[in-house]
Amino acid sequence: MLKHAMTQTALVVGAGLCVLLIGAGVKTGFRMSQGQSPLPLVGEQQPPTSDSQSIALDRLSSEERLQRLEALAQGNASVERDRARYLLAAELLRQDRPKQALKWLENLETTYPLLGGHILRNRAVAYEQTGDRAKAKETWQALVNQYPDNPVTAEGLIKLGQTEQAIAQFPAHPQTVALAQKGLKKNPKNRGLKLLIARHGHYLSGYTDFLDALVKEHGSGLKPEDWEAIAFGYWEKQLYGKAGEAYARSSPSSRNAYRIARGFQLGNREGAKVAYQNMIQAFPESDETALALLRLSRLAEPTTAIGYLDQVIRRFPDRAGEALFDKANLLEQQGKGKEAQEARKSLLNRYGKSNSAAEYRWKVAQRSAAEKNYKSAYRWAEGIVADNGESEYAPMAAYWMGKWSEQMRQEQQARKAYEQVLRRYPESYYAWRSATRLGWQVGDFDTVRDLNPAVNRPLNRPDLPVGSDILKELFRLGQDRDAWELWQVEFKDPANPAVAEQFTDGVLRIGVGDYLDGMFMLSFLSQREKPEEQEQYQALKRQRAYWESLYPFPYLDPIESWSQERRLNPLLVTALIRQESRFMAGIRSSAGAVGLMQVMPDTADWVAKQIQFKNYRLNHPEDNIKLGTWYLDYTHREYNNNSMLAVASYNAGPGAVARWVRERAGVDVDEFVEKIPYQETRGYVKSVFANYWNYLRIYNPDISRQVAQISEKHPPLAMAK
Repeated sequence: MLKHAMTQTALVVGAGLCVLLIGAGVKTGFRMSQGQSPLPLVGEQQPPTSDSQSIALDRLSSEERLQRLEALAQGNASVERDRARYLLAAELLRQDRPKQALKWLENLETTYPLLGGHILRNRAVAYEQTGDRAKAKETWQALVNQYPDNPVTAEGLIKLGQTEQAIAQFPAHPQTVALAQKGLKKNPKNRGLKLLIARHGHYLSGYTDFLDALVKEHGSGLKPEDWEAIAFGYWEKQLYGKAGEAYARSSPSSRNAYRIARGFQLGNREGAKVAYQNMIQAFPESDETALALLRLSRLAEPTTAIGYLDQVIRRFPDRAGEALFDKANLLEQQGKGKEAQEARKSLLNRYGKSNSAAEYRWKVAQRSAAEKNYKSAYRWAEGIVADNGESEYAPMAAYWMGKWSEQMRQEQQARKAYEQVLRRYPESYYAWRSATRLGWQVGDFDTVRDLNPAVNRPLNRPDLPVGSDILKELFRLGQDRDAWELWQVEFKDPANPAVAEQFTDGVLRIGVGDYLDGMFMLSFLSQREKPEEQEQYQALKRQRAYWESLYPFPYLDPIESWSQERRLNPLLVTALIRQESRFMAGIRSSAGAVGLMQVMPDTADWVAKQIQFKNYRLNHPEDNIKLGTWYLDYTHREYNNNSMLAVASYNAGPGAVARWVRERAGVDVDEFVEKIPYQETRGYVKSVFANYWNYLRIYNPDISRQVAQISEKHPPLAMAK
């Protein structure tokens, strides 16, 4: 599934090498750089040297890039010079100019020992390109002899035909995984090679086919630890039924027992009940048991369900709020209103800081607002912000405190509410809505399409929080493929990653174009429940690296070009693409939508006829953006340039949105969004505009400065001047 179309051109650190930073310091409207740089370059900011200019390296011709690197490579002895030599050689190899590359690699390992193994690897590749097999073999052997424990040595072992040693010593290295794939073509029954792929090949296209074959052909001979690896693989690919069956044959643990039941629940209701009961009996005190009791209560008839919920209330205080909330709803369904009300009182009095208490408070607030009792609605929303400030309801409640204050003509109170949203929840959709209410120049639903915000790229990359010094250096240099391959070996326990490991994994996935899984890894950090892990996650959120990795800028040129052609805000187009496809150009939805902007083939045919566009390919980024931006412009024209309606129409279709507009003419725009009948479209609209806001607050210097002045949670961005 990984997209490996990346270049390894310099993106590097150091004052002199700042001249090579892609897009560093460029501030010309939306334009930042050319190409598809997977990651923004974040980290400690260092201004360019006085005798250089910050330039977009990818904007230069190949020869111009080489001239810039060569000038640095001929400087005085320094780490910076060694880095330039390494990068210059890598660029020459990419251009199939091995003899020139060998010149810059000569004896480089003596002054740049940190990347000694990779220097020898590149030298061997250069000899191979010249056709000098003897020198290539000699260099591969030197790599194996001099760097026996360096994972890049796996490449040398494979080149020298020492495949068994490569498999034994470096099974997780992607070159070894590729070797296993080739081996299976010759010997499809090889269980060991299938197990190697099951453990280390999660990123492969068709990965689950290997798992299926392993289970079908070798199931009877597999060990519990083999089943655990298979189960984790299925779970990661969201094949929960198959994962549950595999976990049932792995070593017993509370997590495995829970996942067995969860797998059943998605396809076998009665089997899930039995599995949850078995899990509760086998692991009565585990954290997963509380969740199992909650799940079981939702499968049982009401009286039995209340018994399960009472167990949670008695035994698991961290989950008691959720159990009380569910219990109150069940009692209400049984016509026991008084008992339901007592349960809700208990929820607020004993577990008022739980997410379930926030959900209940929000329902009451909405009911009060519907009755135009804005004072009561405000009071209930205020309780959420005070007691449930980290819940998903808090940003929404804080924003509506402002809206309801306006209804009560309390302008100062409204302003304080909007400022509170920006201060406490600066990344939220409601922060953007608050900024519009405060009059910030961020665009509203009816003006945002015409904006063309200036954006600044950061200067350098961050240091990765974990990994070897070699890994961190490769990442600094923008050698993303090499860094990612090394990480596959260093990342020992993907099933139980530490916070820093999960962050590093996400960043490196994005670096090789796996935006979908990479951004998932970063955003899913929010689900950590242990206090110490939440603290680590919150610390990450205060760093620029987190946000700039989560909101990258691939495909800049076609986005900018076609946005200008269609008179669309480039950040809005970027935000929509991020939501539609996570920048995965070849992705296809279950409904048949294709590519970056998830264009349906029938829609593409219709648009192509309108613009006389022939021989297009929807999985080609340029073609997809050309068609998708025309259709987005069309939806804007259909709704008088109201971007909210245009974006909703892009998701739900023009017929549905036209019906909603007819039925709810004159409704407040925020109320319209909150009551969009399709849950998917409601979430889609909020997500697209939250994306737009985050790109704006991260990269636009003026807005970033405004947010930083009001919120300590917004990382101050050191923009180039």
